[in-house]
Amino acid sequence: MWILFSLLAAFTSAIVVTLSKAAIKNVDSNLVFAIQAIIILLVSWGVVTWQGNISDVGQIERRTWVFLGLAGLLTCISSLLAFYALKMGDASRVSPLERLSLVFAIVFAVIFLKEKVDWPVILGAGLMAIGAIIIAVSGYSSK
Repeated sequence: MWILFSLLAAFTSAIVVTLSKAAIKNVDSNLVFAIQAIIILLVSWGVVTWQGNISDVGQIERRTWVFLGLAGLLTCISSLLAFYALKMGDASRVSPLERLSLVFAIVFAVIFLKEKVDWPVILGAGLMAIGAIIIAVSGYSSK
């Protein structure tokens, strides 16, 4: 089932990139991100409330709060950078480079989470990196 959810996340992420690029044409990229962040905030807390998990907030350990805080801060920075890149470049070239996060995630998972990877994962990550770079630089036009 995780494969289905992963593919749906990728599909919706592609739609987000397309819609965001369309929105950024006439609006500052930081403002676009701020508006989307408010919507994300409302929807995410709405889901937590609807599921009845709001009381679990008090049970989160301090160390987990630190990880969540850092991840949230880096999510904001990542999104601001991605929106800025979308403002300047073509979505078809920005998105593949941004998706190199998949390759970085594999490397970080091995280093920090001590996950084991085998040759298909290494090969796949290498192909993803090569593909993203080829897509990003092919027919490059500076904007």
